[in-house]
Amino acid sequence: MTAAAAPLPAPRIPIAPGVEMPQLGYGLYKVPADDAERLVSLALAAGYRHLDGAAFYGNETGVGRGIRSALDSGLSREDLFVTGKVWNTEQGYDRTLRAFDRTLADLGLDQLDLFLIHWPCAARGLFVETYRALERLRSEGRVRAIGVSNFQIPHLQRLLDETETVPAVNQVELHPWLQQRELREFHAEHGITTEAWSQLARGRLLDDPVLAELARERGVSVAQIAIRWHLQSGNVVIPKASSASRITGNGDVFGFELDDQAMVAIAGLDRGFRSGSHPDEVN
Repeated sequence: MTAAAAPLPAPRIPIAPGVEMPQLGYGLYKVPADDAERLVSLALAAGYRHLDGAAFYGNETGVGRGIRSALDSGLSREDLFVTGKVWNTEQGYDRTLRAFDRTLADLGLDQLDLFLIHWPCAARGLFVETYRALERLRSEGRVRAIGVSNFQIPHLQRLLDETETVPAVNQVELHPWLQQRELREFHAEHGITTEAWSQLARGRLLDDPVLAELARERGVSVAQIAIRWHLQSGNVVIPKASSASRITGNGDVFGFELDDQAMVAIAGLDRGFRSGSHPDEVN
């Protein structure tokens, strides 16, 4: 299969005027720098067109090589959706602009599709001016859409009150054990797309008996059940995988559906369990 293989049948959902985002993407968290080029090439060859990266992941140079290889093999840049994030230590107006320049240079791109604030770091008091830097980048056409990651309702409300641009996306930990209903309702009310990381609670959901039974009944994996739940819930989801089989398997979620009974069963699994840090703890 070449890098220009047919894309996955993932819906593209509108997140900002003139900007559509593939609902299923390939997450680059904890992808080793030395493996990034190979794994990005595998993901693009498998049909993924959405890459979720961040400066903190330390692999942007390898990601860029994988993207360039795919483009050299015939893939169009317009077919790709590439996300970057500004890290906590780079918050502040001028530092954010410089961090964005480094990300573009490392990726070897002229424009990003989406740029996010990685964590609010509210105690530092910089996320509003950081977001204003993102607004400038968007106005200059260097990024097509801007948003945030790991923001809670009070953080989002400050942006709505003090800046001009509604965040296109809020990327948060979200899975059947942490369904974040109140936050998702706030997103829906204000036109913010919900994007989920840790769709398996860092592997802990693999032993959930309800999910395991749903997977057994359908002849699929627990990971596929979780990804399918996200898609049917309207979330964008970005599973990370480090092998060709898992990359392919995570994308093979369009041949089955979860019926109402299954969706109700998964709704009952919410227990407020976080596998990662609470946003208030990250500064």
